[in-house]
Amino acid sequence: MLSQLMRMPLPALVTPRVPGVDDFALYGDTYGTLLVDATTRLPLTLWEGRDAEQLGRWLRQHPGVEVVCRDGSLAYRQGITFGAPDALQVGDCFHLWQGLSRQVQKITSAHHDCLPAALPEPEPALAGARMAPAAPETPADRHARRLFEAVHTVADTGRSISSVSRELGLDRKTVRSYARARTWQEVARRLPRRTTTLDPYLNYLQQRWDEGEHSAKTLHEELLVKGYPGHYQRVKMAVAPLRRGLPLDEPRERPPSPREAARWIISTPTIAPHTAQRLQRLLDHCPELQQTHHLVRQFAAMLASRDAAPQTQWLDRLTTSGLSPLGGMAEALRVGQHAVIQGITHPLQLGRQRRPHHRCQAAEAPHGRTRRRRPPPPPRRTDRPPTPPIRGSADPQPEMISGYENLARATFSSTPTDLAEAAHIPLVIGEGGRPRARGASAGQAPASASCPMTTSAALSTRAERLGPG
Repeated sequence: MLSQLMRMPLPALVTPRVPGVDDFALYGDTYGTLLVDATTRLPLTLWEGRDAEQLGRWLRQHPGVEVVCRDGSLAYRQGITFGAPDALQVGDCFHLWQGLSRQVQKITSAHHDCLPAALPEPEPALAGARMAPAAPETPADRHARRLFEAVHTVADTGRSISSVSRELGLDRKTVRSYARARTWQEVARRLPRRTTTLDPYLNYLQQRWDEGEHSAKTLHEELLVKGYPGHYQRVKMAVAPLRRGLPLDEPRERPPSPREAARWIISTPTIAPHTAQRLQRLLDHCPELQQTHHLVRQFAAMLASRDAAPQTQWLDRLTTSGLSPLGGMAEALRVGQHAVIQGITHPLQLGRQRRPHHRCQAAEAPHGRTRRRRPPPPPRRTDRPPTPPIRGSADPQPEMISGYENLARATFSSTPTDLAEAAHIPLVIGEGGRPRARGASAGQAPASASCPMTTSAALSTRAERLGPG
């Protein structure tokens, strides 16, 4: 059926009035270009590469294009200008948001020292409360402290990261992280513990432990009565620090990563209340991130109202913000400002056409690479002979037997003509009415390159060796 479908001719290509052009990753660092009809939302054609010449040639060969939706690529802008100079170019809002998100992430990465401010302030200890003993220093802590002291001994003299890396024999990223840290505790590998179903009962465990109940089994049975749905093993692991004189391991929040903080800034209205509180603490602490958040909200308001009038002033604010990623983006948007204005105000958007080729986009890895998919299995052959039978359970050596042995068993008392027909050997009647193979001389036994045992004597001998059954 698939072969018949592949033989069917494709319908004639009708030049669309509003096509959309976008790129996608084929494999590795090789990209392709895909053209989509904005009206029917169907793909038109695709080719390898994303240069201006191929796009301009296709537009020249298909006149009649009025509007072209594209991303911010310089190559596509030049190709549309060359192939359809009278067509209206519309910048895609999806790619505008994507470009803005990348610049915001660069800003959050540059201000990574401010990200711990998103965590809430620790609650002060109550007067008269028993202070928990400090946790003993682990081998990982000692390793982090030694590296911290070694890096700062050399880096505090004013030497560069590369010079410190060569002298200490460490990776540049490791040297940079230790040089930026104020204390060795900031770089110690102490991952925050995730919340569990036992966390609401930690206070009860501490209370019962102070009362003298040190049996994990008894504590687990008491928690089951209170509604704890977990296993006994988790309770046993939770009270293990108490046996060593250490406090209970309570869940700790970790500071957001630069990518996570950028996502908060980009999607402020839709984040959870808890995340909104963390974002507000972060913005109150860092004026640069507060300014970035304000500029992002202004761009979102332009897209929501489809009003491009404030765009010029918004670009000026990007330039004068003092944030180099936003300043560079402002210069790039000014080059294609007309397409950006059309992208804000025009109803047609390339983002609405991404659904027809979502499989091409979904195959892209996070860094623009495609996932290597397993090739489909080859079609099953239907012309193969049936699988030979297996020897019976009484046979001391159960194994697959050959087709020739089956032929000998089945044709033990057959005539040479029947054997030759079973072995697909062409025979002719020779002198005296005796059959012989076609092309063989008189008196020569029939032979075949594909069947080493073709005469009745050979088959009979093999059948006698196999025995009955």
